[in-house]
Formats: sequence, C-alpha cells, structure tokens
Amino acid sequence: MARVCDLTGKRRLVGNKVSHAKNRTKMTQKPNLQTKRVFDPETGETIKLRLSTSAIRTLDKVGSLSKFLKKYKHMFQ
Repeated sequence: MARVCDLTGKRRLVGNKVSHAKNRTKMTQKPNLQTKRVFDPETGETIKLRLSTSAIRTLDKVGSLSKFLKKYKHMFQ
C-alpha cells in the first residue's frame, strides 16, 4: 500500500541529508497519514480514507467531503 493521501495526493519527499563535512546521503520524509472515516451528509455515506493531517484540518475547515471536492476541484483534474 502506497503512502499517499487519498485527497491531496501528498507523497514522500526525497532529498539529501548533508552532514557538516558535506557528505550527502539520500533521505525521505513521509507524510503524516491517518486512517479516517469521513461522513458526507449530502450523500449519507461514510467513507474510510487515508488522509494527511493537513487534509483532515482542511476538511474540518470546509465542513464536508462534497464541499471539499467542489472547492478544490482543480486538484482532481
């Protein structure tokens, strides 16, 4: 199972860890994913999603899943 947010599509970041002596080694930063059950009042369904914590906060701010999809439809094209 890939560590990808179901709504925002956030993935791991890959970069170099640079020591004081300028030695470079590969490192990854993984997104903070949580499994969350989201209720959509317009459809009356509960959906189980893997969401990043920033997506959970945005869902709380916007109000519902369908409002989130309408507001951020540019992300799903």
